[in-house]
Amino acid sequence: MTLHPKYAELNRKYERLLARKNPVDTRFYNGIVERYVHPVLTNRHIPLFWKYDLDPRTNPYFEERLGVNCVFNSGAVYRNGKYYLVARVEGDDRKSFFAVAESDKPTEGFRFWDEPVLLPDTCPEETNVYDMRLTQHEDGWIYGVFCSESKDTSSKDLSAAVAAAGIVRTKDLKSWERLDNLKTLRSPQQRNVVLHPEFVDGKYAFYTRPMDDFIETGSGGGIGFGLCDDIAHAVIDEEKIVSMRRYHTITESKNGAGAVPIRTDRGWLHIAHGVRNTAAGLRYVLYCFATALDDPSRVIAEPGGMFMGPLGGERVGDVSNVLFTNGAVRNELDEIYIYYASSDTRLHVASTTVEKLSDYIFNTPADPLRSRDCVAQRIELIRRNKAFLEERS
Repeated sequence: MTLHPKYAELNRKYERLLARKNPVDTRFYNGIVERYVHPVLTNRHIPLFWKYDLDPRTNPYFEERLGVNCVFNSGAVYRNGKYYLVARVEGDDRKSFFAVAESDKPTEGFRFWDEPVLLPDTCPEETNVYDMRLTQHEDGWIYGVFCSESKDTSSKDLSAAVAAAGIVRTKDLKSWERLDNLKTLRSPQQRNVVLHPEFVDGKYAFYTRPMDDFIETGSGGGIGFGLCDDIAHAVIDEEKIVSMRRYHTITESKNGAGAVPIRTDRGWLHIAHGVRNTAAGLRYVLYCFATALDDPSRVIAEPGGMFMGPLGGERVGDVSNVLFTNGAVRNELDEIYIYYASSDTRLHVASTTVEKLSDYIFNTPADPLRSRDCVAQRIELIRRNKAFLEERS
């Protein structure tokens, strides 16, 4: 039985895509991060045998049977010299699942493993899963914390949903053990939760985002922090707000914990995402802050700046996935690679170093509340620079 001739054509295009080089985007410069020209994962990276029935007897016209709409919002780990992404893959039916892509380079060449991740079916009420963060914990496990979505049976609204933080763990990214969903007494729903990579006072530590319902943060005060004794049955009694929501700043509307914090000599570096509502629509950005090594719930450098954006040529005001990150990794050279989604719902990459990111976090002014204060900051910088140039003229 011969393959359909269209398969060979599409497979050549697929292999060329995976072999494509991904140069630094020289049109962009802010001294903090470098962005790359091409996204690292898109729906074009999906293996053909995930989408097409290759048997011409059952698919004579070589039609897509299980199409993929987009690939984005990936957790990330760096292990044994390789980079692994556990991406959110959304089918044409808008149901999401997870899949592992691997490369020996951080910015290109990512190839999906042969089969997607099939999570243990321990939550029969679960209708959708997405946005997994990966944490290499000091207890020896790799944990994935993701959004587990279910129908809100307490509401008459057919589209009403409930968001919970699902938890799985693995040693090899192939066999996954499902644990109980995270329970927090402060808030009825949780999304964008991150597990801290080390024990805190002998307990497992989570960065949370308390929410009143599926969409609205409501009384949720920002990014929370809480401890639990048993990761298999995780219950957080008290959430302390680490990065507060503040009116008319980049953390005004929503802010989420983003990537797993990175340990440095100066503190834990956090790459988070925030939203500010403006007359022109929502503005999604990545922002950074640092917490103390001895107490990762205590902020020692306030959130400042708009780390990545706004990005030229990309839309703003979309509902979701505009400068949104689940994963950042640090390699043995102290290089940091940030995997983020933007409004085109593809997975992009930017790079920096521990030294650069630390300098940015500790020396960039915090986001001011008033426009006047923002202008005053700029005037101060302008005057310092003018004096500096005059001294050297």
